Amino acid sequence: MGSIYKRGNVYWIKYYRDGKPYRESSKSEKEGPAKRLLKRREGDIAMGRLPGIYFDRIKFDELAEDFLGDYAMNERKSLGAAQNHVNHLKEFFVGMKIVNITTPRIREYIEYRSMDREALERLKEEGKTESELAEILEVSPANISRALTVKNEKIRAKHGASRATINRELSGLKRMLNLGARQTPPKVDRVPYIPMLRENNTRKGFFEHGEFLALRESLPDHLKPFVSFAYKVGWRVSEISNLTWSQVDLA
Repeated sequence: MGSIYKRGNVYWIKYYRDGKPYRESSKSEKEGPAKRLLKRREGDIAMGRLPGIYFDRIKFDELAEDFLGDYAMNERKSLGAAQNHVNHLKEFFVGMKIVNITTPRIREYIEYRSMDREALERLKEEGKTESELAEILEVSPANISRALTVKNEKIRAKHGASRATINRELSGLKRMLNLGARQTPPKVDRVPYIPMLRENNTRKGFFEHGEFLALRESLPDHLKPFVSFAYKVGWRVSEISNLTWSQVDLA
């Protein structure tokens, strides 16, 4: 049986799960919201779910670590690509509580990743304010602030990501949340709807072998092995460039 009490002017609730007491602020000076919160928590416990206050403690960083750990444990060949996706997701979601990763927040991420960073840098050099930059690039001021504070200059200088790239990152986020929801005890209460973009950058045109040989012959020597590898395996440039020697079976 739960109870309601006051600390100063704010109402708090107390309830039990498996004999363990939980205390939580209603963040309200009125009793009504506290009663509704207590009823919701007791309903969660009756249904066998953890109290919502537990989910409030889980952050993106923890799920990202679990996600990459799952890839490593299962020896997935795409671990390098998964790490790259997580790095971009971290630009936006690092330190964020999972309960705050909602559909509107995910739409903000799509906007952020689609932003033309080179255009942002050029406008910044002209002395534009953040509000002016946001208006010109038609993005939210919050995303302008995020883009300007990214420490990795290589990331910040890139053009906005393609729709296909953003979709791969969103798929990684979805898997991350689903892994959290499947754990015992679960780390995610509910997985939000994650909108996906219509892709219009599918690959078109292919080299005949003779055309490839002619192209390779005209390239600088340091690019020939890279292009040969790409031609043989069909990987994307980012997948090859992120490959490290530790991932190569030299035997």
